[in-house]
Amino acid sequence: MKKTKDVYILLTHTGSLLSNMIKLYTKEPYSHVSISFDENLKEVYSFGRKKPRNPLIAGFIMEDIQKGTYSIFTETTYALYTFSVDDEQYGRLRECISLFENMKDKSSYNLLGLLGIILGYPINRTNSYFCSQFIACLFERSGIEIFDKPFGLVTPKDFRTSRSLKLLKSGKLTLFNSELPLESAVYMN
Repeated sequence: MKKTKDVYILLTHTGSLLSNMIKLYTKEPYSHVSISFDENLKEVYSFGRKKPRNPLIAGFIMEDIQKGTYSIFTETTYALYTFSVDDEQYGRLRECISLFENMKDKSSYNLLGLLGIILGYPINRTNSYFCSQFIACLFERSGIEIFDKPFGLVTPKDFRTSRSLKLLKSGKLTLFNSELPLESAVYMN
């Protein structure tokens, strides 16, 4: 029997102009997706704003749920999900994150890819991703099969509605650390 490790998916909605436009189009509660390797969200990765006050400068980032962009958008809502992967998949996820970290200065946000979502045609560009495309790409490269569509068409809704992910808790992100610890939280499906 293979050993497993938990990985965490953080869905958020900041209320920024772009996130509100995404929410208006999708009619979904969340517009951003991140991945974390710890339940306390000390290590969170995604594609988003490199400069918290400038949405035009974006790419691969390590997010901080208390600083940066999230400190500007204090009404950010979130849902935290978990799923288990085997040791091999976990190692590949970590390896992919390291590759992205090494290339972060060459990364950019795939704004054109968002148009691809609307058109139903994936627009993939080298070193350029939108948040859900990035996480889905990580999964694909790590041998984690959750979605039955190209990673360039995966949206936050696909994570929210995936039967592979288990909702741990949700609420206002500024209250994340003051809420019940995960082991005490009521698990919801």
